[in-house]
Amino acid sequence: MSVRSKHAITATAVENALQPAMYAKGKPIAAMNILDRMKYYNVPGVSVAVIDNGKIDWAKGYGVKETGGNDPVTPGTLFQAASISKPVTALGTLRLVENGILDLDSPVNDRLVSWKIPENEFSEKEKVTLRRLLTHSAGLTVSGFSGYATTEQIPTPVQVLDGEKPANTPPVRIDMIPGSQWRYSGGGFVVTQLLVADVSGRPFQEYMQTSVLAPLGMAHSTFEQPLPREKAEQAASAHQANGEVVKGRWHVYPELAPAGLWSTPSDLCRFAIELQKSVAGGSNKVISQEMAVKMLAPGIGNWGLGVGLGESMAEEKRSFSHGGGNKGFICMLFAFVNKGQGAVVMTNSENGNELVMEILRGLSSVYGWSILQPKEVVLVEIAPVKLIAYAGDYRAPDEPDTPVVVYIENDQLRMKSPETGFWALSPISETEFVYMDGGVGITFVKGDDDRYDQIQRWGTVLSRKKG
Repeated sequence: MSVRSKHAITATAVENALQPAMYAKGKPIAAMNILDRMKYYNVPGVSVAVIDNGKIDWAKGYGVKETGGNDPVTPGTLFQAASISKPVTALGTLRLVENGILDLDSPVNDRLVSWKIPENEFSEKEKVTLRRLLTHSAGLTVSGFSGYATTEQIPTPVQVLDGEKPANTPPVRIDMIPGSQWRYSGGGFVVTQLLVADVSGRPFQEYMQTSVLAPLGMAHSTFEQPLPREKAEQAASAHQANGEVVKGRWHVYPELAPAGLWSTPSDLCRFAIELQKSVAGGSNKVISQEMAVKMLAPGIGNWGLGVGLGESMAEEKRSFSHGGGNKGFICMLFAFVNKGQGAVVMTNSENGNELVMEILRGLSSVYGWSILQPKEVVLVEIAPVKLIAYAGDYRAPDEPDTPVVVYIENDQLRMKSPETGFWALSPISETEFVYMDGGVGITFVKGDDDRYDQIQRWGTVLSRKKG
């Protein structure tokens, strides 16, 4: 059997082995087909690349670049990598540390030239350092960015940091003691972007091209925003949750370091493979083994330098990962530290979250990975007549105009919201329900009238709308 035939058989096996996050005890795990699930979630295009034995095992595209069109997604189709930009940025930044140009634990204001982080009472004793920026523990605000329509004026990085027009986000400021706790901050990576440009004396995208993308053979990738015309034809269009194409095909992100990378799954696998090899002492195209080990060492919030780390520290289970979500794009990078295995999945839809994870669980099943397995749950029965007590319009206090509607359909409780779409809820107790596909738990809290008047989800409390 040829290598190409072997890879085709493996890809076909994965395509038919997608799995939900949860399954009911006593029932077989339902294996699902990728094209069926793309249709179910209304995701026009998906691209997958897989790492095995320390190299790219196979890469394949599914669906189309734009809904209603015939241009297929291929392994060379560009997607916005969104927050997967952060670990790639971190790698380039650590190269500057290794070369003695930057220091992980010195105040970054000492090296920033074109802008300074405004100091305040929170930074009197503890300072914003590069280590804290890369581990989301610098105490800086602004978690993420929504980008700009292609017809809008694009702010400079300094305007973004100061929240000045035409920026559409608040100023990036210190509002807690640096180093005191973990809190995701894309704003901190914009500071990193400016820092890299200041100390390298080159535009950030140019530095990353010559110091990271080119050395790793990431030939399709670029931090250039807006996307150059010659690359636009290779790119997938972004799609909203309702299936519509984002106006202008996608948003522009001047926040390059946290969100601006255009890439392919194969290119991002090349990044992951290099990091795996660097940790093992087998390659130093960007950083040394010592620096790679530091990058993947757990810090505050179990976060490495620019990358998330798996919960297990057992050598065969150690992993690093990062998800990404820009306007109309959802993606995920996952790789083991020591096993030469992993994958990247990229989609051109805001509905891609569950599909991405289903594909990764399918890969785990076919390749025998030790993690990313479906979770068994014990379901209980609740009489359909009792479900009416849960139904209603629930809203979070900080989003009073965003309804989360719980309703009954075919004797099953369901939930819909602009943020998550439609979820089928299965009971594991009278108050606990789970969304099986996504593995999300929902808790209902009963009020005084024997009806449920609150929902607890992801640590947020939503209350039933009165009247």
